[in-house]
Amino acid sequence: MSELIPISALIGDRTYRIKIDPKDEELVRKTLKTVNDKIIEFKTQFAGKDMQDYIAMVMIWFATEIQSGQSDQLLKEEISGQLGQLEKMIDARLAGN
Repeated sequence: MSELIPISALIGDRTYRIKIDPKDEELVRKTLKTVNDKIIEFKTQFAGKDMQDYIAMVMIWFATEIQSGQSDQLLKEEISGQLGQLEKMIDARLAGN
């Protein structure tokens, strides 16, 4: 097991000291960048809110993106299964003729 490394995670206007697996560092930093970019985007769209509101908006957006990706994966698996069944039916028909 690799040793955890400490990093400073800036979210909105606060810095958090967290420990992560070194192999996850790039992904964590990309995620932090995405979150902070979305905070800036929401700040320009919805003026007058406080930072907690923007962070909540980003959390909802991020969770929706994850759920959407999961449902897309389930749909792909279902379609793949149906195509497999069709392929078997076609193969059976061709073998029977």
